[in-house]
Amino acid sequence: MRKIYVLGGIFAVVLIFACKHDPVLPSADEVLLLRLAEVAKTGAPDYFVLPEAADLANIPQTAANPLTPEKVALGKLLFYEPAFGIEAKQSVGMQTFTCSSCHVPAAGFRPSRIQGIADGGYGFGVQGEAREKYPTYDDQEIDAQGARPLSVLNVAYVTNSMWNGSFGSDGVNAGTEAMWGVFDPGTAINHEGLGSLEGQNIEGLKTHRLVINRDLVEQYGYKPMFDAAFPDVPEDERYTRKTASFAISAYLRQLMCTEAPFQRWLKGDESAMDEQQKRGALLFFGKAGCTRCHNEPNLGSMTFHAIGVKDLFENGGLKTSEADRRNLGRGGFTGNQDDMYRFRVPQLYNMADSGPYFHGSSKKNLRDVIEYFNAGVPENTRVPASQISLFFHPLNLTVEEMDDLETFIRESLHDPDLQRYVPDRVLSGSCFPNNDPLSKVEMDCN
Repeated sequence: MRKIYVLGGIFAVVLIFACKHDPVLPSADEVLLLRLAEVAKTGAPDYFVLPEAADLANIPQTAANPLTPEKVALGKLLFYEPAFGIEAKQSVGMQTFTCSSCHVPAAGFRPSRIQGIADGGYGFGVQGEAREKYPTYDDQEIDAQGARPLSVLNVAYVTNSMWNGSFGSDGVNAGTEAMWGVFDPGTAINHEGLGSLEGQNIEGLKTHRLVINRDLVEQYGYKPMFDAAFPDVPEDERYTRKTASFAISAYLRQLMCTEAPFQRWLKGDESAMDEQQKRGALLFFGKAGCTRCHNEPNLGSMTFHAIGVKDLFENGGLKTSEADRRNLGRGGFTGNQDDMYRFRVPQLYNMADSGPYFHGSSKKNLRDVIEYFNAGVPENTRVPASQISLFFHPLNLTVEEMDDLETFIRESLHDPDLQRYVPDRVLSGSCFPNNDPLSKVEMDCN
């Protein structure tokens, strides 16, 4: 953090020295620090430093669910536990799926394919890319959503979750109370004021056919962990989807990409990024204009923009169509015409771990994304030009500049050790992320 306190003197020294000698240009590190100070909401580069996972007090959280080590420990197991998947549509799907079926750690906590499939899917491949619909399942029986799952990394900074920001009672949802539960019945939970993750995960456990009750909790050995995590909750309320959601949300909130080179550089290690990565960072925080949208500590934001990308039904998505209300983005939740086709700005850490990209999985790799933004030409003809973000226009980056920008995002924002957030085993002894026979073979899990 030492760099933050020398910013004011950098150019003063340069100017004084230049009066007597040839001018000394500031280094890339010095220029980048100054640029970060300009774009940071606090005026200081440390605005972009993520808290350590163990530093629970400094991780964004809600009053309804204060973080504790006991909740995190329980959530770390529940997120990967197939034993609770007992509401599968067919017997072949029973206890074969988990939260991590669609949020695969090796894939940056996203599915490594166009669409996540929980119940009704089988197979895994290397990092989830080979999962497919089980042959006996009808398209409408599978648990697959109409927009590509977002990464849950650094999600503590998301005050209103989902692509349309529909969960959470405060933040951008203040004033939208009349729409809670209207188009999406699940969003009625916002009235409970639990927090976006907590509310979403309660509904998510239902949607994704995961059951939490005392019998199952005792059967698979989780009761002591629930007791430790929620000692103040009455026993008749302690072993439920609500408490499970609170534990899972606590686990998710501490998924911080603190080992990424950019994070190490922010904390004083100038060698953490090479010169190309620093050039890319200067483009990201400068000419390329990325921080007009990606400006929170997680390099996402709670703003919504229409950039005219195609929808999931156009890219091979199951259980979705042109009429899917999720194609409308924020407007599909609020009903406000000004919000139509606008989607939340996602965080960018470990984005290179897996494609495809955008809510409709329309871009296969990171370079496709950069070239799409550089061209600034919408591809979805159903999105009116009047809705397209003013920030979406040609950037005029050269090939070399796109190379540098891609290197910064691909390498400097990549935490190489997400495995530290994954348990060695779950209490049922089942395989995870998936527990179907084919996945077991492909994951070499017996």
